[in-house]
Amino acid sequence: MKLRIAIVMALAGSAFGQEPAPPIIVNVGKVLKLTLRDAVQLALKQNPQVILANLSVQQSQQDRNIARSALLPQFHGAASETVNRINLEAAIGLRFPGFPQHAGPYRFEQAGVNMEAPVFDLTLWRRYRASAVGIETSRIQELGVREESVLLVVSQYLGSQRAAADVQAAQSRVDLAQALYDQAADLQKNGVGTGIDTLRANVQLQNEKQRQIVARTELETSLFGLGRLLNIDPRTRVELADQVSFFETPTVDVNQTLDQAWHARPELRQVLSQEQRAELELQAATDARLPRVTVGGFWAQQGLNSSTAIPVYTYEAEVQVPLFTGGRIEAERARGEIAIRELKQQEQEVRNRIAQEVKTAIAQLASARNEVDVANLGIQLARQEVDQSRDRFQAGVTNNVEVIQAQDSFARASDNQIAALYRYNQSRADLAHSVGQMEALYAR
Repeated sequence: MKLRIAIVMALAGSAFGQEPAPPIIVNVGKVLKLTLRDAVQLALKQNPQVILANLSVQQSQQDRNIARSALLPQFHGAASETVNRINLEAAIGLRFPGFPQHAGPYRFEQAGVNMEAPVFDLTLWRRYRASAVGIETSRIQELGVREESVLLVVSQYLGSQRAAADVQAAQSRVDLAQALYDQAADLQKNGVGTGIDTLRANVQLQNEKQRQIVARTELETSLFGLGRLLNIDPRTRVELADQVSFFETPTVDVNQTLDQAWHARPELRQVLSQEQRAELELQAATDARLPRVTVGGFWAQQGLNSSTAIPVYTYEAEVQVPLFTGGRIEAERARGEIAIRELKQQEQEVRNRIAQEVKTAIAQLASARNEVDVANLGIQLARQEVDQSRDRFQAGVTNNVEVIQAQDSFARASDNQIAALYRYNQSRADLAHSVGQMEALYAR
């Protein structure tokens, strides 16, 4: 027994007798304090994924403008000046005696306008409607990206709050361990306690300080991740403006129905929009069998020079009837039908996944609520255990092994409470995401 005590004291002296390593100082710029809502709004403004989704919407709008231009008349202005020399013998195939072999050279000037416009072309019309649906698809995709971005920021912010709570809890445990160490040292000084009690309390104190260092590192790491999601300057230090309370997140109505979730979730709306576009493309492939009617014309001032120019023009109408396309139309129709069947299967899969996520989120929220109640009761009981064990140790009824065990129980209860509160708020965020209400609840 004496040998074991000597070894413990030697290890304690070697571990705690050294000077602490100097802290690593990281140069940071300004400090940015953010509430949860501020963080969400900032992410929606400057997160790279959100910006890219917005650019995709703008690109879809330009695609629609290009498709619409094919339905409108096209005008082209042209001006030319040409010098011609013609071989009459080669052009006619005969040579007439007394006539020169060539004509020219002579100048030829022309300036005018060409026009072409579709009159009846259902294929172009279907493609234009499909491009308009493409804008809606891009907007739904942007909404999905915004929802995912909000979910990531909320989860990271809640994780940072959990890390901050761990730091506070670690500090509280360090204070408690320091008080117990002082108590053991005073008892030993007064001849009531023993050296092993003081050593044991000192070991427990150093362990709590070590946990505090780990907790602070976890908080810093979590804040770095939050800054990256917000796409802020890496030299800017992020701080949490909300208090370390896990009941500040918006409340979600658990009576949300599956129909509401199916209506709001952008994943399902995107698949439905893609189905609509695929049906329009199938109709466009079918309409390719119909005749196409176009009109065109040409008007210009034409002459050997500007003084002899006179107006000339040409007007024409053209009807194109597809007779044989080498199976292209049939292949395009088959491809469109396959695409629609694929999207139908995706729709069913997305519906099932959304239903599972909603039901799971509701069940997890109820479970997390019960965990919070149990954890709150556990922390109260653990605190009472610490108080009673300290009183027994002070009275000399027992040594401080009982106190150390009570400390460990209190630390576990504290960790359980923090974890339960975090899971409860994360479950509320997951439920909001499952019904497509992340931005509506957290950004406004």
